[in-house]
Amino acid sequence: MEEYKRELVKEYRKVLSEAGNLFESSDIKIFRSLFEPREDVDVDPSVAYPAVIKALNTALILLNEVNLGRVAIQSKLAYEAVKVGLVSLDKVEALFGAQVGSIVRGLVKANDIYAMNPSVESDNFRKLLLTMAQDIRVIIILICDRLYMMRILQNFPEGERMSIAKEVAYLYAPLAHRLGLYRIKSELEDLSLKYMNSDIYHDIAKKLNETKRSRDKYIADFIGPLKEKLEAAGFQFSIKGRTKSIYSIWNKMKKQNTPFENIYDLFAIRVILDTPIEKEKSECWQVYSIVTDMYQPNPKRLRDWLSIPKSNGYESLHITVMGPQGKWVEVQIRTERMDEIAEKGLAAHFKYKGVKGESDFDKWLANIREILENPEANAIDYMDDFKLNLYDKEVFVFTPSGDLQKLPKGATVLDFAFQIHSALGVKCVGGRINGKNVSLRQPLSNGDQVEVLTSPSQKPKQEWLNIVQTAKAKTRIKQILREQELSDAEMGKEVFLRRLKNWKLEYDEAIVSKLAKKLGVKTLMEFFQLLAGEKFDLLSIRDLYMEILEKETKSVFEERGLETYEHVSNLEEISSKEDVLVIDKNLKGIQYQLSKCCNPIYGDEIFGFITVSGGIKIHKKDCPNAPQMMRRFGYRFVKARWSGKSGSQYPATLHVIGNDDIGIVTNITSLISKDPHIALRSISVDPTDGLFQGTIIVLVDDSKNLEDLIKKVKCIKGVKSVERS
Repeated sequence: MEEYKRELVKEYRKVLSEAGNLFESSDIKIFRSLFEPREDVDVDPSVAYPAVIKALNTALILLNEVNLGRVAIQSKLAYEAVKVGLVSLDKVEALFGAQVGSIVRGLVKANDIYAMNPSVESDNFRKLLLTMAQDIRVIIILICDRLYMMRILQNFPEGERMSIAKEVAYLYAPLAHRLGLYRIKSELEDLSLKYMNSDIYHDIAKKLNETKRSRDKYIADFIGPLKEKLEAAGFQFSIKGRTKSIYSIWNKMKKQNTPFENIYDLFAIRVILDTPIEKEKSECWQVYSIVTDMYQPNPKRLRDWLSIPKSNGYESLHITVMGPQGKWVEVQIRTERMDEIAEKGLAAHFKYKGVKGESDFDKWLANIREILENPEANAIDYMDDFKLNLYDKEVFVFTPSGDLQKLPKGATVLDFAFQIHSALGVKCVGGRINGKNVSLRQPLSNGDQVEVLTSPSQKPKQEWLNIVQTAKAKTRIKQILREQELSDAEMGKEVFLRRLKNWKLEYDEAIVSKLAKKLGVKTLMEFFQLLAGEKFDLLSIRDLYMEILEKETKSVFEERGLETYEHVSNLEEISSKEDVLVIDKNLKGIQYQLSKCCNPIYGDEIFGFITVSGGIKIHKKDCPNAPQMMRRFGYRFVKARWSGKSGSQYPATLHVIGNDDIGIVTNITSLISKDPHIALRSISVDPTDGLFQGTIIVLVDDSKNLEDLIKKVKCIKGVKSVERS
């Protein structure tokens, strides 16, 4: 514990030193009051100290590597104090103000959702992203928190390392990329690769180390003449060469399907100008001219983010040139202001007022919220769309009035329509690009002027999902299609219920499910949709429904006898009188059936399920349909148990596999006939390849009789397996 205390004091002093004049003396007193031991708070120091050390280290990252200010540091430190129970949320708000309180609440909410172990498939994952999207600082603090965790990941239990690394690679590295935190994004990707694909990581690292001397010499040879030219032109600048990250090299190896030795552009040269903001563009282009005069450029690899910066604020001019020895070299040209924004992301905008990109980021963040707040959104679908928008290459087009719109490369006229307004997208039938009529699937190119053509009768179609590229369009189309499916299903169900009434038949969901299955339809919703679309002949549906109903009724009456099927009493009355339904052959006033899907017998653990017609179906607790029924109709479950004694026999089905020998079947039937508690109802045998598969239906008093029978049959020579169906 003393070691923890020493480390805590060291990190605390480091934060105060790095912060400079960021904090007032009152802030420092508050921090001390949060973390100093107090008699009114019972917190284990072995839990509190590591949490505070983690908070201080994350604060250092926020200060030095992201350049976030006082509010973010206060929020991170206060959050860790709240998390370990040293202070309440309300107290934090009183001490630091509403802004810090709001961020801490966001971090607490994110942590609460994490405690549920959200997988990408779950709705909790969507809620987690939504929580993060409420305030940009919540996202950045969580990214920095994960960066610190990745730096000390070797200290975590081995079982946790892989899941943390996967989460960082899947969510936090892309988020850092989208926020313009390129240095952090590269480190997160490298560290994730180190733990997810250790052999690949160490192999590339080893090869980079082996080629470092020759690579450094090449960079020096490239920079030398360029430096002389720039100095002669009177520029104030610095030049640095950097090796690409291990992850980006591995990514290139995968994309090009080539070994490390064939990757030539392992490094980039960065020219950073010290120039006033009003001269930035002109001087960057002058440097570009000098570089391309010295080295042959590849015009296809020119990237101009000076004229129109990326939505995360990134500004730079990239050109790839043919350097000495015929090697391609990427040269990045930017100013000191641009470089700081490129390294520290959107947070660096606090230092440069009026810079482009902030409003674009707000739009992107608003788009995330809009998608996430859609209650119909599927978490996996959303993440696919989310990743698509993170790594987009942008295309710039104009509205008829001349407004500039930014979309991902590959976006279509339909994407453009949804970008302008969802109502426009829904009615889109095509477009007019530069005065020419085009279809709604036409891809957009830089500089296009786009007009949307609409029709009031147009409706979204399933194939539209293959046309659009943007998350906003995909989400809205999916939402409308779901609404349309639900509407069609409701209409189909209304038609069906009306017809049943005309035919003097009761609606039974179990029978409709069997009916749908016989027609080759997977779900009731799909069945009702097809019915609404007049895909079935209603008279054929009626005949099939009556056939299934007749079979069900006949089968159940044979099993239970007519005496138990009397007038159905009010189920609310049953619930109020007795918490548990007791199943007995003398039970009066309640219509119940033993379910065919799991065939419960006396002694099985059971539950009752209230059917639409008002009766109760008895299921085994481990019935394969139980989980789905509970999710959809939990309010219709009734506790049930058997009465003190059996009193009748129940049908049970056994599936037997054994050697194809007539003697085995004889032995099985002989065994059953000798047991006074069991009656053989039927047996069928299907021989194949020296084995037989048999289905035996028996009547038994209870589950114990059945278990005894299974044990005896298993002992018969030649029998390989016996299972209850």
